[in-house]
Amino acid sequence: MEKQVGDYAFIIGVIIAVVLGLAASKLGTATVDVLGLLLVVLGLVVGFLNVSGKETKDFLWVTVALVVVAFAGSSQISGWANLKVIGTYLSGVFNSMLAFIVPASVVVALKAVWDMAKSQ
Repeated sequence: MEKQVGDYAFIIGVIIAVVLGLAASKLGTATVDVLGLLLVVLGLVVGFLNVSGKETKDFLWVTVALVVVAFAGSSQISGWANLKVIGTYLSGVFNSMLAFIVPASVVVALKAVWDMAKSQ
């Protein structure tokens, strides 16, 4: 049951991140703040329930790659401004993905450190 909750949290988180990133410029600040908080909470749920055991290393490698790419993409403000039609949307999607992925990867990394310390 926990695995299903984690799976659904991941799918919902990715969908919300993409939709929020695309619609952030059209939504009000309060709505963006609430959905951003929801992304962080879903990221924590995914980290606690969805990743364990053998999946940990692969998940952390993938999240490191995603965080580096999303951070590089979101920090290119002046570069994205040159892309008049899609620049703001791409920046929004990258920021939303960071809000979802970073909490999940922090939880999984802390669980991995805890497991390593326990086995010593």
